[in-house]
Amino acid sequence: MAIQKNVKIKNRKAKFEYEIIDTYTAGIVLRGTEIKAIREGKASIAESFCEFSNGELFAINMTVQEYSHATHYNHAPKSERKLLLNRSELKKLEKEVKNSGLTIIPLVLFTNNKGLAKIDIALCRGKKEYDKREAIKDRDSKKQLSRIKKAFNN
Repeated sequence: MAIQKNVKIKNRKAKFEYEIIDTYTAGIVLRGTEIKAIREGKASIAESFCEFSNGELFAINMTVQEYSHATHYNHAPKSERKLLLNRSELKKLEKEVKNSGLTIIPLVLFTNNKGLAKIDIALCRGKKEYDKREAIKDRDSKKQLSRIKKAFNN
């Protein structure tokens, strides 16, 4: 697979499963061949979440597949990866998570113009079952409306 210039790996379930309160962009501390695997698009943030440990934020369950052209110095696919944020942002997030019971979920893993890997994270509250049903109804009604508009314009 060819190396891509702009990589954008999304967590598609996040907006359905969680109510997004606030978003942040963080850098990621990567080891060895992880950036090459990300540039090939061989990463997943679907089941991942973020957790605090000793005042630092880590992405847990983020999968970066092993780089195909690496030797025995390859990385572990599901290791914890440290996220880089300002100290004030970290303190604010940690306070929100401890006091309010909110969670931090990765939304998008991407590379910026300089080729550095970044991750958009969101402070989220889990949706209840009836909220999810409401989202499905809204989505279906929007689809129906767009079909009607398309048929009317033709």
